[in-house]
Amino acid sequence: MKITDEIWEVIKDNDKKLDNKLWYGVATTKIFCRPSCVSRLPKRENVSLFDSPNQAQNEGYRPCKRCRPMDRIVPNEVWIEEIDAILNEHYDEALSLEELGYRLHGSSSYLRHVYKKIKGITPQQQLMTIRLEKAKVNLLTSNDSISEIAQRVGMANTPYFIKVFRQHYGSSPNHYRKKYKK
Repeated sequence: MKITDEIWEVIKDNDKKLDNKLWYGVATTKIFCRPSCVSRLPKRENVSLFDSPNQAQNEGYRPCKRCRPMDRIVPNEVWIEEIDAILNEHYDEALSLEELGYRLHGSSSYLRHVYKKIKGITPQQQLMTIRLEKAKVNLLTSNDSISEIAQRVGMANTPYFIKVFRQHYGSSPNHYRKKYKK
């Protein structure tokens, strides 16, 4: 189904007139919504239209937590898996709670609450753990500077990176490299 200007206006305006007649999915998030969904407007070129929620799911999309296009709640465990996937794939990017909420079509505060309840840590703590693990691997497998490694794992502030690394591993990145690199 082609996105006509009329359909695009319905999606832009969060108009309910096409709810339960068509659904749209966003390729970058793999989430599908009702036309009336109040989530941030995606880029038009990333949008696909579906005749049914089942069609969207068959093409690999999951229902939006915000507009509930299948008239039921998405299980929190599914949401947690998606948060973890984003953290693991995009750890080198600026991933605020607001950005995670946008990408997953949910409230950032609720996202944090659910994640902490299920995993025992916040998404930010998980992101830091991932970044530090990636940095550790980089320290042992490359000769790149500490600053380059910090940048590569999404931590632009090198002194902060060194401080957090030391707190987590008990030594500075440089000392860690000297001690464990063969």
